[in-house]
Amino acid sequence: MRSKFKIAQLFLLIFLFENLHALRHTAVAGSFYTDNKSQLQTQVKTHLKNAKTFEQKKINALIVPHAGYVFSANVASTAYKTLNKRYKNIFLIGSSHYVSFNGASIYDIGDYETPLGNVKVNKSIASGLIKNFEFFTFQPDAHKIEHTLEVQLPFLQTIYGDDLKIVPIIIATSNLKTIESIAKSLSPYFNDDNLFIISTDLSHYPTFEDANILDKRILDSLTKNSPQKFVEALAKNEDAKIDALQTSACGWSSLLTLLYITNDKPYKYETLEYKNSAHSKYGDKKRVVGYGAMRVYKTDEFFLTSKEKQELLNIANLSLYQAIKNKKRLVIDESKVSPKLKEPLGAFVTLHKNKILRGCIGTFEPDKPLYKVIVDMTIASALSDSRFKEVSPDELKNIDIEISVLTPRKKISSLDEIVIGRDGIYIKKGSKNGTYLPHVATQMKWNVKEFVSNCSNEKVGIGYNGYKDAELFIYKAIVFDKKGL
Repeated sequence: MRSKFKIAQLFLLIFLFENLHALRHTAVAGSFYTDNKSQLQTQVKTHLKNAKTFEQKKINALIVPHAGYVFSANVASTAYKTLNKRYKNIFLIGSSHYVSFNGASIYDIGDYETPLGNVKVNKSIASGLIKNFEFFTFQPDAHKIEHTLEVQLPFLQTIYGDDLKIVPIIIATSNLKTIESIAKSLSPYFNDDNLFIISTDLSHYPTFEDANILDKRILDSLTKNSPQKFVEALAKNEDAKIDALQTSACGWSSLLTLLYITNDKPYKYETLEYKNSAHSKYGDKKRVVGYGAMRVYKTDEFFLTSKEKQELLNIANLSLYQAIKNKKRLVIDESKVSPKLKEPLGAFVTLHKNKILRGCIGTFEPDKPLYKVIVDMTIASALSDSRFKEVSPDELKNIDIEISVLTPRKKISSLDEIVIGRDGIYIKKGSKNGTYLPHVATQMKWNVKEFVSNCSNEKVGIGYNGYKDAELFIYKAIVFDKKGL
């Protein structure tokens, strides 16, 4: 009997030992944030209460910083405050600061601990991903002292209490193909039932002034919902040769994962807040870290997929060849044209020869199907731009085409709705009307009032203040060429 009792005790001890170590203990409580439960509760609630308020959206993902709370909690709370529904699972995704291997580690052996209690891990999803994809494993060292996910949990616990289940993923690779594979495997879970949280800080250790420029470039690239634009922004920051810049985003691989998931789908990336460590009383302007908060949600704004952009470029190239080489207008079988390209929209077609402008003509009025507009404007840019002679057959091999598709107009009631660099302006008063494309304000370095006033005077002909009793509309330009799909 005594031996059986000892065996039972041994099994119990083994069970307790295994489950004791299955709990992922706090690593940075007491350093990145307080380990005092009541103080932590008060601090997080205060941050959420004081955070900015935004229009409610059905949020699919958040991008939040992960520094010490004295530096970044006020930025992170801006994103967390926008949450307004419960989710079945929250996929917490961050990039490793400590380990490197060609894949990602998912914690699937237990729950996560914080001073506010334990957070449940959806072990079924976590283990399933590890079982089904070779690039997913469980690597204890990837989670043991990593802070990128842990610092997010007190916010989620404060918002959701015990009704919270996470899938903790640490990406440890810089291999683009592997990152794309990780994104593909997670895509089925990116739906309205689940929330994805990407944990990342922005620039590390430039000056305050440099950080504002570098971080804006990264945040602006994310709003394009394009992996290519994001990678280009990272490269541009690196090429700037800024002293002491170690990275533009320590979680770049996690951000890229999200972009691979959302690219070519109707998701909008909205910047909610930006600060850096120098905005804190503990910061130093000579050496800062940047922090951004963003949310991602479905949008009903007009957009074009890469496939649709390529279709338009093909139409433009064939139209150019037929017009110049064969002196004919391209004939298109409308039944084979994608439905969205049949919508009436304005567009501009720009020709470049060896990167130098060779012709540009467009129409603002949406009175024809888009694909027909592209045919017309391509031919006009090649043959009817009064600034240039007609394009010759010998030039065709050196001509590159850029297309700017103008999205449907949206009527506005206030100049506050205009964003410089993003929006074009269209003003209509009686029989008079005129427009400026989005890039005009950027090129002229105008503010909103200057942008609208100049359009009112120069394009509409109703004076600098004529816009005040006119109808105002905004629109966007979707600009692309063969390199920028």
